[in-house]
Amino acid sequence: DVQLVESGGGLVKAGGSLTLSCTASGFIFDDYAISWFRQAPGKEREGVSSIGISEANSYYVDSVKGRFTISRDNAKNTVYLQMNNLKPEDTAVYYCAAGTWGLVPQGMAYWGKGTLVTVSS
Repeated sequence: DVQLVESGGGLVKAGGSLTLSCTASGFIFDDYAISWFRQAPGKEREGVSSIGISEANSYYVDSVKGRFTISRDNAKNTVYLQMNNLKPEDTAVYYCAAGTWGLVPQGMAYWGKGTLVTVSS
């Protein structure tokens, strides 16, 4: 079965850091770009970051540029999202997805169930 499992969420104070992991199974991980999306309470889902098959292709939404770093370890079928200088507005459920490079939800073939990140002020 195809699975994307997110982990690493939690409660952190503003200015703190978290690293999210997305571990995949059931498909050829190396063939897919992996993206992170998030959905805050009462808001629409938004794209956060995407990494291509090659780590050279990465993209960040403006609100997280300079604070978040995406990386992948194909040997471990895992993508990481290092989040620094977290802000209360980063509070959301974070989802990883596998598909085409970029932050277009319709381009994703597989989705994880999400991990909650809460940033207190």
